[in-house]
Amino acid sequence: MHKFLIIQTSFIGDVVLATAVAEKLHATYPEARIDFLLRKGNESLLRGHPFITQVLVWNKQDNKKRNLMKMMFRVRKEKYSHVINLHRFGSTGFITFLSGAKHKIGFDKSPFSSWFTKKIAHTISEPYTPPVHEIERNQLLIADLTDHSPAFPKLYPNDEDYMRIRGLQATPYICIAPSSVWFTKQFPTQKWIELIDYLPSDHKVYLLGALTDEEMAKAIIRNTRHRNVTSLCGSISFLQSAALMQGAAMNYTNDSAPLHFATAVNAPVTAVFCSTVPAFGFGPVHKNGRIVEIEERLYCRPCGLHGHKACPEGHFRCALDIKKEQLLWWTLNKTSETV
Repeated sequence: MHKFLIIQTSFIGDVVLATAVAEKLHATYPEARIDFLLRKGNESLLRGHPFITQVLVWNKQDNKKRNLMKMMFRVRKEKYSHVINLHRFGSTGFITFLSGAKHKIGFDKSPFSSWFTKKIAHTISEPYTPPVHEIERNQLLIADLTDHSPAFPKLYPNDEDYMRIRGLQATPYICIAPSSVWFTKQFPTQKWIELIDYLPSDHKVYLLGALTDEEMAKAIIRNTRHRNVTSLCGSISFLQSAALMQGAAMNYTNDSAPLHFATAVNAPVTAVFCSTVPAFGFGPVHKNGRIVEIEERLYCRPCGLHGHKACPEGHFRCALDIKKEQLLWWTLNKTSETV
């Protein structure tokens, strides 16, 4: 019987997108065992996942090298038939190389890819060209085991998650995840306020994020004219956030993890792309997803794959020149009174 290990120790959104590989493997090999290796802090995303037997957690923050060696020996002990490494860096390449698996699969950008049994080119599309989505790139790693058509990523909130957010769903609502790790990937606070001022007044607005995003949420609430905005930053889990987004009239996100939460529960989403571009392959994958970006092609955009702590050119036009009307597209046919 096949015994798979999927490795993705990068950020939250990358783990969500990697669940598409688990979905595809399970669909093709329903009796196979599928384990998942991720970084400490992201394990709650896969709690109760019906297709993943074991989640291996690597603590990268404390004693990184020692914990890396411990994880390598643990992986070897499991005797996997296939190790599928979606991460492209040396640490997980080292684990893959020494895993003892008959099939060691990963991307060519890994420093240890020469010792993989199969390596695939990881290619990012050029700006303003049709994107190859990340789930399509990941699918290439298992195409010979399955086929070339990727599954969709999926999260599985449980009954307790849905019960936790049920009281928040008494009236129509909109979710906004206003923050991002990178400044240039984050729609500015004032622009979120401008949007919220024009959202339907009969819809409650929930602000989602980590506890560290609470100050931004408070600033939005203080300054918006909308009278029904609540911060949930730090008060609900990843899976509870996904469950709440599933029932929203609309979800607004940056090019960041909450976009992929919405995708993973097939929820409507409007994703704001500031310094990054859809060609990188991280946009919505369902038909109820929409990307909003500046209408003009700026000479300086994109300024990087991940973003910066400040706009390199000093003007941040890629965010500031986005019009609120672009974000309000879904309300055009609504008759609800705006604030």
